[in-house]
Amino acid sequence: MRHENAVALARSQGPSRLARVVSVGRNAAWIAFEDEDVVRLAAMRKSLERVSLVPGDLVRATPLDDERVVIDAREPRTFTLERTTAGGRTKIVAANIDGIAIVAAFARPPVHLAMIDELIAFAEIHDIAARVILTKPDLAESADDAEALPALYRSLGYPALVANPKLRIGIDAIEREFARSRTLLIGQSGVGKSSLFGALGGAATVGDVSKIGRGKQTTTTGRLHRFDDGGFLIDSPGMGEFELGEMSAAEIGLGFVEFAPLLGKCRFADCVHRSEPACAIRAAVADGRIAASRYASYRNILDRPA
Repeated sequence: MRHENAVALARSQGPSRLARVVSVGRNAAWIAFEDEDVVRLAAMRKSLERVSLVPGDLVRATPLDDERVVIDAREPRTFTLERTTAGGRTKIVAANIDGIAIVAAFARPPVHLAMIDELIAFAEIHDIAARVILTKPDLAESADDAEALPALYRSLGYPALVANPKLRIGIDAIEREFARSRTLLIGQSGVGKSSLFGALGGAATVGDVSKIGRGKQTTTTGRLHRFDDGGFLIDSPGMGEFELGEMSAAEIGLGFVEFAPLLGKCRFADCVHRSEPACAIRAAVADGRIAASRYASYRNILDRPA
């Protein structure tokens, strides 16, 4: 009888295929097979109960005749993006990516510079690429504002693209910038990520995924877009995963590239650039060498309650 059941199961399965993890739930994940754009919900085999999955993971998965999919194995990771939790433990938040892209709108919701700068600092500290995509330029307060914000980040060496997906403005530039990159897209709800994915080719939207932890349930969604040159964009939730967490002033400063030439030039070796006299960082803010908004973001992280 067991032999007959095994034969029946084998007949119901297709061959195991490579797939990319887009979003993760409890004992399941949303995946996209490497030769498809369709995103599917896949269950984990019981033998994988102790194997954790994160966005960007490559897995082996088997489609069944009844449209179910089961994940058979996780492929070796080429890169893991890790953060330290409040309890001091290391947590993997993504795999096999080489950068993040921060999506923010000029308005509705209002641009949150502290969020953009903290995410960029996270990328700097973790040695991955950071890019910025600014949407809804038609809602900027003025044409000067629409130009000044991307210009600020470009001056620091970060690609900053302006896009209006509904009018296809900036979409070709995004295609060129991300074509060969494996990028995790991060941004608040309402900034236009759905419109962006639609303009890039109508990438599938993943349905709700229940994610249970610490006694409460949250809902997450995700999307995947592949480029012809091998790159991909994953829109996976969990912005809190990319907060810097508790760090010293020196560690936070490493996330702000414009601070680098001035570190060690303050009067006091233990200067945290808050109110100390003869601070090289604050002097640079005062004379315009460091943008006031960037310094405000640094202070926001530094002064945040532990």
